[in-house]
Amino acid sequence: MVDKEELINILRLINTDGIGPVGFYGYVNKAGNIADALELAQNKKDLCSRSFALEELDKAEENGVEIISYKDVRYPAKLRQLNDAPPIIYALGNTELLQYPEAISVVGARNASIGGRKIASRIAYDLTENNVLIISGMARGIDSAAHKGALYAKGQHGATIAVLGTGVDMVYPSENVDLYRNIVRQGLIISEFPLGTAAQINNFPRRNRIISALSDGTLVVEAGLHSGSLITAKLALEQGKDVFAVPGSPLESRSVGPNHLIKEGAILTENAEDILSVLSISSAQQIKNRQFELLPLDKEQNKVNIPQQVKTVDEPAEDIRLLELISYEGVDIDELLRSSKLAQDDFFAELLDLEFSGKIERHAGNKVARIK
Repeated sequence: MVDKEELINILRLINTDGIGPVGFYGYVNKAGNIADALELAQNKKDLCSRSFALEELDKAEENGVEIISYKDVRYPAKLRQLNDAPPIIYALGNTELLQYPEAISVVGARNASIGGRKIASRIAYDLTENNVLIISGMARGIDSAAHKGALYAKGQHGATIAVLGTGVDMVYPSENVDLYRNIVRQGLIISEFPLGTAAQINNFPRRNRIISALSDGTLVVEAGLHSGSLITAKLALEQGKDVFAVPGSPLESRSVGPNHLIKEGAILTENAEDILSVLSISSAQQIKNRQFELLPLDKEQNKVNIPQQVKTVDEPAEDIRLLELISYEGVDIDELLRSSKLAQDDFFAELLDLEFSGKIERHAGNKVARIK
């Protein structure tokens, strides 16, 4: 653990305007220690106040949030390898997961298709069953599906890590409040941003480096060519990590990203076994024999304080048309109705319009598919 005064100084320096992680380490390396670094920065910057740091510590304690600095033994070794590693990590949940031996990050489209969500959830479930930790960003779509698949594994006691682009006491999007609480109970929520930090567009690309750094590889399921998911994949490659991609139809815009990655050398991935084999695991049983002893599998033994004043942040509503949820391979109509979140009358009216306009066709087994 880090001395409280030292932690205060770290909080002050990293929260000073104009000082990011690279600048933080630059001051520390030049000065030799955090106290002298703070004094050195004071000559050039308007330092973050001591009162802010003290208030941050108080808020963290009230909400059961751990503040882990780069000098803390709990700070993950994988993250230390970044030259812009966050000096501070806020953590809510089981911090022992930061030392988990094998991990895969799963990223992809927010407006994911039903099929994309299902394969992300299935792969996450199977990897968790084989003691590979799932890390993602708790965004709508593929991220959420991956977290849910991991949580459902191991008899609904599976663990997962969510890396947020907000403070750990913020739920974004607000529809994920139940997912957030389940991750806190069974896994871990982390962020480099101060408590109370709301969703800001520039924060999400920044958090992607943490997602990839904590993982041994990154899986991309549905993504555009210039999406945040491909940024994460690029960061993984720069960090020397494996990149996995689920291929898709060339007619599907959400397949452009993964298909491009495969062309560039990413590992074509259809199931969890494709990932396990690259992780040098010849069989599921071998990895099961190396279970991570610190992982609690009993919710009753893993009681965590969930902030009572957790704040939810609404994400701007996306105009996801019904057609975007329908794949060329076909999707079950009942499943499509649930995913669309439309009223039943509106759903069938829109479905009928799509059929009459020649955009979809009905298949056997109560399915509809897009027309190529």
